[in-house]
Amino acid sequence: MSTSKIEMRKILPVFLSFIVMGFVDIIGVATGFVKQDFKLTDFIAQFLPMMVLLWFFVLSVPAGVLQDKYGKRNMLNVGMVIQAIGLGLPFIHYSFAMMFVSFILLGIGNTVIQVSANPLLQDVTPSEKLASYMSTSQFVKAIISFSGPLIAAFMARSFGNWKLVFAVYGITSLLAAFWLSMTPIVESKPDRKPASFASCFGLLKNRFVAFMALSIFLIVGAEVAINTNIANVLIAKYGITLETAVVGISMFFAGETISRFLGAIILNWIKPRLFLLLIALLSLAGILGIFLSPVNSIAFAFIFITGLGIGNMFPIIFSLALEKMPERANEISGLLIMAVSGGAVIPLVMGFVSTTFGPLVSISVIGACMLYILWVSFYVRKGQLSN
Repeated sequence: MSTSKIEMRKILPVFLSFIVMGFVDIIGVATGFVKQDFKLTDFIAQFLPMMVLLWFFVLSVPAGVLQDKYGKRNMLNVGMVIQAIGLGLPFIHYSFAMMFVSFILLGIGNTVIQVSANPLLQDVTPSEKLASYMSTSQFVKAIISFSGPLIAAFMARSFGNWKLVFAVYGITSLLAAFWLSMTPIVESKPDRKPASFASCFGLLKNRFVAFMALSIFLIVGAEVAINTNIANVLIAKYGITLETAVVGISMFFAGETISRFLGAIILNWIKPRLFLLLIALLSLAGILGIFLSPVNSIAFAFIFITGLGIGNMFPIIFSLALEKMPERANEISGLLIMAVSGGAVIPLVMGFVSTTFGPLVSISVIGACMLYILWVSFYVRKGQLSN
């Protein structure tokens, strides 16, 4: 990257892959439409999003091993094509069974995209700018996640077919794959033996990698837990309606989106390790504020603050892990994306605590996750996490 023009030529198609990555979040609104169209029960409908999340646990490490052999760009293109096929299936035949297969392919393709996109971004950006660029990419992804339901609603109102959002997303995925395939990128190729399952999981013996993987597990788990449980907490504490309580979810995502935009700027001047410490403290202040807020309007403000804190944790942890062992980027990426499965575990823990001890007490689960991140931020900042 000797000139900024050449740099942008490489960075832009990789950034587009993060836009494609954000398409997976359409499963929330899509599940609602499928449930309505086929008159599914709540229990049966939940199998659709589960089919997406399942593959993050099953395929992340194999995808990391394969991309070590075949290359990050090639695997990223394969992921985007698989996702496009999944998005196109409902137009061949619209049935619950076909939507089930569609969600499976969407999950498989998006898993590969997430494993490949982050280390490929490392190859096209200066190492000192990696955390900033990762925050920018996550900001772009957040915008897509936020706008997806709006696009689906527009398609339903304007054309009477919500599935047209799948067509837009599928075509964009194919165009992104074509652009990336035409972009010359020299990938880093470490001088070592090819990655294997043993070498990948063996990295968990390294304390730094293990702590980073657990951090991702808890961060994503906390995000999903807030998304799925905070409305119940607000209803139980303030006696408000569900329509009012869901404003809290929007406030959290608004905080995350703004956080990622600001993080991309701030990380140009503040080191990632210090920034991680600051946002961990900010998130804990937000959670404590939610617990102590006397009225729901103040609680909304603290939920927003919590989103501001949590929003940049994922890209910073990811960048610190890749920075520590760049020669093992493919294997580390596979492990960290596998840890995204925390989004299926932590909400269940929060739900159990809520049922057993009450919704207000369940906030402590999110607090415990953030306390761990605070602990990690202190040790990372002091350089006490050794190999």
